[in-house]
Amino acid sequence: MIEKPKIIFYTAFSPNGHKIAITLEELGLKYDMVHVDLPAIQHKEPWFLDINPNGRIPALTDILDDGSPINLFESGSIQQYLVDRYDTEHRISYPRGTKEYYQTNNWLFFQNAGIGPMQGQANHFVRYNLSDLPETYSRDRYVNETKRLYRTLDKHLEESKSEYLVGNKCTIADIAISSWANILGFVDLDINEFPHVSVWQERMAQRPAVQRGSNTPKKIDLDSLANDKQAFDKYLSTNAGWIRQGMEENAKI
Repeated sequence: MIEKPKIIFYTAFSPNGHKIAITLEELGLKYDMVHVDLPAIQHKEPWFLDINPNGRIPALTDILDDGSPINLFESGSIQQYLVDRYDTEHRISYPRGTKEYYQTNNWLFFQNAGIGPMQGQANHFVRYNLSDLPETYSRDRYVNETKRLYRTLDKHLEESKSEYLVGNKCTIADIAISSWANILGFVDLDINEFPHVSVWQERMAQRPAVQRGSNTPKKIDLDSLANDKQAFDKYLSTNAGWIRQGMEENAKI
């Protein structure tokens, strides 16, 4: 009898979801995946809110050594949990307490507190104008801040002379930032504007686990999709529908 994986990973097509998928793949962990249907607003259904009360993907459940279940949400927290518990050989992490461990956390939180929120808002204002108010200021604000963050990253990679963010080993920080760098084109930014980021991103893209995780739960090539205006407009329209519904429901609370 084949043992059923105890890790269940809840996700949709999203850089935050890809962060977890790649981490799981890099660690070689067995897991079941549940594709959360965002247009159907599954992320607001009671069963999912029991796992993540914030109603966002990704989320993950696991069974601890004492047999008790644990629910995990927020992508950075999930990544840290996975390496703390399962990365005993430090494939994509450094031993707790070392200088490299804390340096990795610097860049992990740089993504979670900086790139994710800023680039995420840039995505929203560049692609989804759900208001009659002028959008130029909001769009420029977040796009320019996204540029600043990637310039910071580019400078670090240039000066460090390392293949990855901390030393010459891919860590969860590389995975976290790479997942967002992968969709820079969605806000009309050219990764080649940041040459050292571009080289690093190409290196990340060659990793088999990155390739597998980036196609989870299904492969969507945003760059190719953008070249098909009808298909791209349909994709954006579908997303705009559930985004607007969520905004309207939040306003009622």
